[in-house]
Amino acid sequence: METIDYMINNAGYLGTLTLQHLVLVLLAVGLAIIIGVPLGITIVRYKALASTVLGLATIVLTIPAIALFGLMIPLFSMIGHGIGVVPAVAAVFLYSLLPIVRNTWTALSNLPPELREAGRGIGMTFWQRLRWVEIPIALPVIFGGIRTAVVMNIGVMAIAAVIGAGGLGLLLINGIGGSDIRMLIAGSVMICLLAIILDWLLHGVQKLLTRG
Repeated sequence: METIDYMINNAGYLGTLTLQHLVLVLLAVGLAIIIGVPLGITIVRYKALASTVLGLATIVLTIPAIALFGLMIPLFSMIGHGIGVVPAVAAVFLYSLLPIVRNTWTALSNLPPELREAGRGIGMTFWQRLRWVEIPIALPVIFGGIRTAVVMNIGVMAIAAVIGAGGLGLLLINGIGGSDIRMLIAGSVMICLLAIILDWLLHGVQKLLTRG
């Protein structure tokens, strides 16, 4: 009951932190989509690169989140952004790459060979086949990677509060520092709700894009 009262009395503050958290995650994952989908397409076309690219992305994902955030501090300190939004977004961007690149590669690699042959048979170029045939068919799997990246990194971004990025992780850090169970529960609940709502919304967008 005390936690509910705390959340009601601090609704504005919770809303501000939630918005910060959402913007950070969407910025990082958005950049990962812009880089990751073309990278996945590239390793489909140039198969020799696939094992190297996927291997590097897997290695990044195995680095503990707190360690990766820590590694970002000296790196971005060289350009005057050692703490705050820039290193946080960069770290979560790296975490987001694997599911997006892997799902793009998997979806396009597993398309029936006769589909490509049919495209070639009617004179389509690689990019025409990709745009009009392969991407539309592969889209559900590609979008699955994007949904995975978003949901996974909502939790990861909470750790970014330790390097001054803000977001819902502040509730967890302040709750631990002040031994305030209300803040810990409120932060955990808000992070879970944000993940559930975003996954539901992205599922709706996926259905809309793949309708018919």
